[in-house]
Amino acid sequence: MVRDHTTVWDSCLHTIRKNVNSQSFKTWFEPIKPVRLVENALTIQVPNKFFYEWLEEHYVSLLKMTIRKELGDKGRLEYQILMNQAEERRKVRVQAPMEVAAGVGNGQPEGYAPGMVDAQYIKNPFVIPGIKKIKVDPQLNPAYTLETFIEGDCNRLARSAGIAVARNPGGTAFNPLIIFGDVGLGKTHLAHAIGSEVMQKHPEKQVLYVSSDKFTNQIIESIRNNAVSDFVNFYQMADVLIVDDIQFLSNKLKTQEIFFNIFNQIHQQGKQIILTSDRPPKDMDGIEERLISRFKWGLSADLQIPDFETRMAILEARMGREGVDLPQSVLEFICYNIRNNIRELEGVLISMVAQSSLNRREIDLDLAKEVVKNFVTEINKEITIEFIQQLVADHFSVPVEKLAGETRKRQIVIARQLSMFLAKNLTDKSLKAIGERFGGRDHSTVIYSCKTVQDLLDTDMIFKETVAELEKKIRLSLNEK
Repeated sequence: MVRDHTTVWDSCLHTIRKNVNSQSFKTWFEPIKPVRLVENALTIQVPNKFFYEWLEEHYVSLLKMTIRKELGDKGRLEYQILMNQAEERRKVRVQAPMEVAAGVGNGQPEGYAPGMVDAQYIKNPFVIPGIKKIKVDPQLNPAYTLETFIEGDCNRLARSAGIAVARNPGGTAFNPLIIFGDVGLGKTHLAHAIGSEVMQKHPEKQVLYVSSDKFTNQIIESIRNNAVSDFVNFYQMADVLIVDDIQFLSNKLKTQEIFFNIFNQIHQQGKQIILTSDRPPKDMDGIEERLISRFKWGLSADLQIPDFETRMAILEARMGREGVDLPQSVLEFICYNIRNNIRELEGVLISMVAQSSLNRREIDLDLAKEVVKNFVTEINKEITIEFIQQLVADHFSVPVEKLAGETRKRQIVIARQLSMFLAKNLTDKSLKAIGERFGGRDHSTVIYSCKTVQDLLDTDMIFKETVAELEKKIRLSLNEK
């Protein structure tokens, strides 16, 4: 009996159906159409390049076995890739990867690899027209890593969730992972860092980062070119999709509809979705409820304003990367005044280094004050010894003038020693200057007092909490002035 392309492919489908689940069969094999049978080569038509790549990646062994069962050991498969309407349904023939695996020459030029097709046939939103080969760049910033993302109480949940996702993308309960917080707190940094970590741990996975603005513009372009199907297929091929500032899809109904379809397909395939936003899902006005509902499937982790210690750690880490060293008083001054935005915190440092280099100036407190004025509307009041003395005296309920006297009452001695300790750590005054403010005491007395306080901090948790509370009061009181 003479067999044509239809009967051969029907026989292939009969075998394939026994080896895959019903959903996979419906999704990946029912859309295929047999085109022709020439000698031992069966040509099949697939909807697009991405469909072909999926078959190549997940079903090449099954296809190889099936086609040889029907056509013999010399049997081979060729593809026709159906193009979008804008391309007038132009077709490109691609040799089956199984022929390469079998070691049979296929006439391709040196350097050819299965799945590499001229870019003119494929609507990849990230490819500039004219590039010969497709290579999907993940669009990640290599400077943003988990190592450079400083952990603190303000971001520990989000960072820990990101590490878990990077280890097992799509395999945790954190899908989608939504990172939200105010501007400048590190959402984009952490999203890029997770993507880079995935690529390092799972180099076979395709990571793709896109801002919501770029995503929207690409949709507009694909609609204009009648290429929405290719656009959707492109994004559905990502193993990890990262969309930055998802809140900007607000009131863009067509964009939301397309993203909804992409989201569903990626999630159903067990792949990972990471989103960033300036607000939690419940507060995303203008986003359709069906999307909000899906955003709540996973974990929403917020980035809060970093505390003083975390800001110091961030600044010190950036100093290490820049190869600069700043006086402690300058570091503290910056962190006292730049509290709500990490980008501004690092911006002050970069500006200071630039001004110091260009103007041959030493990096000191005066330069820091000049630079910080460009970032904040009002610089917080400088911490003074007198201010510390008054705050400590109020806390211990002792007359402030007693701190400069000779009284040896325990309550006053502790208040005096603690005031010296805080003055040393929170001001740029010398030990001699501090001693003078405490009744003309010498620097050795200040050193002894600071050591006494430090010993108490190391052994007395209640005292340690008291000191922490006083430091917090000093900062808050200054910021309120």
